[in-house]
Amino acid sequence: MTSTSVRRLSWSEVSARRLERHGLMTPSRDAHPADLVGAICGAHAQVMSAAELSIGVRSADTTQTDVREALWTERSLVKTFGPRGTVHLLPTRDLPMWTGALSALPASAGNGRSGPALLSPGQIDIVVEAIADALADAELTVDELTEAVVKHTGSWAGDPVMEAFQVKWPRWRWATDIAANRGSLCFGPNRGRKVTYTNPHRWLPGFRRTDGHTALAELVKRYLAAYGPATPQHFAQWLAAPRRWASDLFDSLSGELERVDVDGTVGWLPAGDTTPVLTAPAGVRLLPYFDAYTVGFQPRERLFPGRAADRAMAGGQAGNFPVLLIDATVAGVWHQRRSGRKLDITVEPFDALTAAQRRGLDDQVNRIGQFFGATPRLTIGTVTAGAHA
Repeated sequence: MTSTSVRRLSWSEVSARRLERHGLMTPSRDAHPADLVGAICGAHAQVMSAAELSIGVRSADTTQTDVREALWTERSLVKTFGPRGTVHLLPTRDLPMWTGALSALPASAGNGRSGPALLSPGQIDIVVEAIADALADAELTVDELTEAVVKHTGSWAGDPVMEAFQVKWPRWRWATDIAANRGSLCFGPNRGRKVTYTNPHRWLPGFRRTDGHTALAELVKRYLAAYGPATPQHFAQWLAAPRRWASDLFDSLSGELERVDVDGTVGWLPAGDTTPVLTAPAGVRLLPYFDAYTVGFQPRERLFPGRAADRAMAGGQAGNFPVLLIDATVAGVWHQRRSGRKLDITVEPFDALTAAQRRGLDDQVNRIGQFFGATPRLTIGTVTAGAHA
C-alpha cells in the first residue's frame, strides 16, 4: 500500500468506534442477548452475574431473567470455555466457528492450565471421546462425569494429580477446556450449588467444527470489527496465543484486512469495514467485572490513563475491578451489594463529576436496578472491595 491509500483515524474516533461496536454508546432496544454477545466476541463468565450484566448494560431493556432464559431455555447462548481458556458466554449459533478456531490454536496458547502436561495426545483423544459419550444425553456433575470417564478409559483418568485450589483434581480434568474447544463439553445448569456439564450438541444438534484456518480467519475479522484497529500482537494477547503465530495469521489474511493509521500507529480492520466514523465517544457506563470492553481494549494506557492504571487494574491486568466509564475512559471504580430487593451501589470517581455526568451515573444505577429487578441506592464514596482474582 502507498501512504496515500492508508485510512487515517484519530484515537478519539477509534474510541468512539469501539464504544459504538460494543453497544455502549447507545444501548440497543431490540437486540437479542445472543446478538449482543456475538458483537463483543463473547462475554467473560468467570463471575456469572457480571457476564449477565455485561449483556444488560448494552441493552435498554433486557433483564437478568431474559439472559438466563436465552442461556437455559432458548439455548441461544452457551456457557463454555472461550478465549484464554476462560469461561465465556457465546452465541450457540457460533459454536462451529469458535470450536474450529480454538481447537486450531497452537499447543503453546494460554488455556488456564499450568505445570507439565498430565495427558499425552493419545490420552487426550480418549478422554475427550469419553466426555462426549458420557454427556451426549445428560447433565452431569464433576463427580458423576469423573465416574463415567474412568469407566470408559480406566483408572488412570481418575488419578488425583492435577493441582487446583489446594486440592488435587482427577487427571482427566486437565483436558476439560480441550474437550470444550473440540465441541464435546459445555456447562449445563447448576444443580443446586454444583456445576454440571453437558454436550453442546444438545444445544446445536449435528454441528461440525469449521475448518481451522477458515474459523480463525472469521475470528480475526470479528475481533477487529469489535476491537480494531488492532495489531497481531493485540490479537495474540486477547487470545493468549503466541505473537509470531498471530503475525503469520494476519499475513495470511492480508487480502481480507485493511491497514489503518491511528495517530501514527498502524493497526488493522476488516477490509470494507467502512461504517461511518463517530468523531468522539460519549456517555457514562458502569461496567462489571471482566467486561469485554475493558479486557479487550488495547493499548491499555488509552483506556486506563493516570490514576486509573493504579486504582482500576491489578498488576496490569484489566477486568479485576468494575469500572466507571466516562466518554470511553476509565474514570472510577464501583461495587454493588445485594440484600433482598435492595441493591447498594458505591461509586468512587477519580475526579469530581459534572452535573451531566452525575445524571448519566444516576441513569446507569437505575438501569442496573431494573436489570436485576432490585431497588438501587447510590453512594458516592470510597470503594473498599479489593480486586477479583
